[in-house]
Amino acid sequence: MRIFQVLEFNQFNTGSVHQMFQAAEGLRARGHEVTIVSRPDDTLRARAEDAGIEFASMPLRNQFDVLSMLKMRRLVRAKRPDVIHVHKGVAHAIALWATRGCNPGAFVVNRGVSFPLDVWNRGKYRTKRVHRIVTVCEQIKDVIVESGGLPASKVEVIYAGTDVNVFDPDRWDSRAFRREKNIADDRFVIAQVGVRDWKGWKELIGAAREVSRTHPNVHVALIGCRDDGERDEVLAYARSADMSERVSAIEYRTDMPNVFASCDLIVDASWAGTGITGTIREGMSMRKPVIATAAGGNRELVSSPDVGWLVPMNDHDSLVSAILTVIEDRGRAARVAANAREHIERGFSKELRITRLEDLYARVLAANAKSEMQNAK
Repeated sequence: MRIFQVLEFNQFNTGSVHQMFQAAEGLRARGHEVTIVSRPDDTLRARAEDAGIEFASMPLRNQFDVLSMLKMRRLVRAKRPDVIHVHKGVAHAIALWATRGCNPGAFVVNRGVSFPLDVWNRGKYRTKRVHRIVTVCEQIKDVIVESGGLPASKVEVIYAGTDVNVFDPDRWDSRAFRREKNIADDRFVIAQVGVRDWKGWKELIGAAREVSRTHPNVHVALIGCRDDGERDEVLAYARSADMSERVSAIEYRTDMPNVFASCDLIVDASWAGTGITGTIREGMSMRKPVIATAAGGNRELVSSPDVGWLVPMNDHDSLVSAILTVIEDRGRAARVAANAREHIERGFSKELRITRLEDLYARVLAANAKSEMQNAK
């Protein structure tokens, strides 16, 4: 198949770029002809070229970017892709316009956030020119089917995948990140990735503060500070909570398996916006105990007490209780973490995701080809 993966974001500091590139790389490895269409970026271009993927750059400034529409239209007409898979709103709008009159055999839209569709965007999903919508969890499917008035058959769930060969605890030094950041070996390190307000990092600091009254060696690593402003905000809040000695504000990292190898517990305290938290999935693959809130589709990932702890959003007492359980019952935590690794291997691996995407594309192409033959009779 000739496949376009289209996304306006181009930095590997966001989950959508990682998942888009994972799909492109995995599909290319299986012999498909893949082109990534995104904003100009030397790193993304180099990684694409290393994987044998063509990279086509265009501004993709906004949904009404006429220059990008024209460039995309020329590219579509030149390459005639079988599949166009778009991953965000700007890419969606530009590709829809560019394919007017020259529709691909399969036009697929990704939806990875749990916000409802509204009057401004639901038309892009309801149009017959969009053949399938892929959501990263059942919860998001339910939201957009209801808010967008979509037929459930148009929406398919394909869980985002983790490369279990990379996120393998046996491959990583369990103390390297601690040494780098001067975090003592006797500290119980709780990691969370993301410092936007809705990620719940302030709530995690509050819970850790209470836990520290009985377990003073607790230490929170908040990972993903994108600039000095975010780092300073985290450190200022830690000081205000009298937690400055127990909180580290960590920059954006490209070596998350190395980071998680040094951590004792992975948490996501989000209270909005999330689909399925990728870092919880990665923590499970690294055989770490995890705590996630029941935001978005996290209950589909942390689907039983045998694989992790699921707590209500914005529930301080439940978060504290879960952290205490992990600290105080290390045997149970180790058993749950081992189960979690197997859970990811069975249902949330990179290879399983690529297989499901291949199958989806093939089914849509076959159905549309059959429809065209019937219409031609």
